[in-house]
Amino acid sequence: MTLQQMVTEWRHHLHQYPEFGTEEFKTAAFVANKLQEFGLEVHTGIGGTGVVGILKNGTSKCSIGLRADMDALRIHEENTFCHASKHQGAMHACGHDGHTAMLLGAAYELANSKSFDGTVYFIFQPDEERGTGAKAMIADGLFTRWHMDAIYAMHNLPGIAEGQFVTRPRSLMASESSFEIVIKATGGHAAMPHMGTDPIVVGAQVVTALQTIVSRHLSAIDETAVISVTNFVTNGTVNVIPSQVTITGDTRSFTDQALHKIEKAIERVVAGQCMSAGVDYQYRFNNSFLSTINTPEETAHAIKAAESVVGAENVNGSCERFTISEDFSFMLREVKGCYVLVGNGVGECGGTALHNPLYDFNDNILTHGVGFWKVLVEQQLSA
Repeated sequence: MTLQQMVTEWRHHLHQYPEFGTEEFKTAAFVANKLQEFGLEVHTGIGGTGVVGILKNGTSKCSIGLRADMDALRIHEENTFCHASKHQGAMHACGHDGHTAMLLGAAYELANSKSFDGTVYFIFQPDEERGTGAKAMIADGLFTRWHMDAIYAMHNLPGIAEGQFVTRPRSLMASESSFEIVIKATGGHAAMPHMGTDPIVVGAQVVTALQTIVSRHLSAIDETAVISVTNFVTNGTVNVIPSQVTITGDTRSFTDQALHKIEKAIERVVAGQCMSAGVDYQYRFNNSFLSTINTPEETAHAIKAAESVVGAENVNGSCERFTISEDFSFMLREVKGCYVLVGNGVGECGGTALHNPLYDFNDNILTHGVGFWKVLVEQQLSA
């Protein structure tokens, strides 16, 4: 069986049996069994269902970490091919089955070739989609139990040509945070608004004022960001002024500095509007993902490895930033490293968007991913 056939078989198996974040028990067992077959030292239950495979060769103390995500999404698959999901309401709509298969393929290749000097850590992470898996593995000692000089991760991206690689130094992807603002007033009869306080008027002013944060409080050059109000709910009815308004929304930014400014500025806006109207408020701000910030030296290493696999003409090392988010960002706060994106394809073959019920990982790029991991290790841990 060729490498392509073997990795495709693994990928199709994983695609048929998707598991949600923190529930990747069978997926983790499949991964652990494969790693043991390849002769790696295997640790399971890291951060819940995480798996770490360790491969050592030679005498060097240098080390590298390679990370793949394992969790699926709560989406009912609409594909009808033979490897479609067998689990109702669950599917690998983000390609984590492909990421896992590629990293397994790299473990297999490196275990057989022993073409490096040092230690490779193969990290299979749970629950990336909700942003808890990386933090859970870190809290469980991922970087204190094992030393890694650098760490890398890869994700497929539809809309980029099959097998092309893109990345950039420093900020690559945005942070993601949500906020909830509850405005509490007295409400009253719609015919007698002077007899109470009206949270709808205050809420409308808050929504408008929030749009000034990006344009007037953040640098247009260094602190690009988005603040979106996504829901506005009251407890009123046609002839009743409500006593409560709940406003929720989403923010994206590319630096920690901008993230902290946004969190404080939203409350400042809300507090000012509510104080002037004489109403109370509650404010909650939750950060799910930090911005994904690549270190320049490791980005250069990733670009070099990708160029060795697919050619310099197929690698963009200074791509535009993406407003999508990734919890690998938390690992990059602990260890220097780089996150890269590999093209899943354009059009019918690989071009269907992520998180879509008709998405499928493009099997044609599996060996590109395996090759990237293998070359990256060989270049960084040269024998």
